[in-house]
Amino acid sequence: MNSSVELKVEGMTCQGCVRSVTKKLSGVAGVASAAVDLAAGKATVRYDESRVKVEDLISAVDQIGFHAARL
Repeated sequence: MNSSVELKVEGMTCQGCVRSVTKKLSGVAGVASAAVDLAAGKATVRYDESRVKVEDLISAVDQIGFHAARL
């Protein structure tokens, strides 16, 4: 079952940050796609809710030094 969630991501200042967050989210098992918007400070993630939880996505972003929360 594919779901979609928007996460507020704090701490991004450049395209390098966007690439890091996109790569980290895309690497989480069960994530179909991740689109990160620097200007809006958010990430839109499509994922398989039977394989990954929103908390796991937030944790993945936090692991690389940014702060994420569900919008």
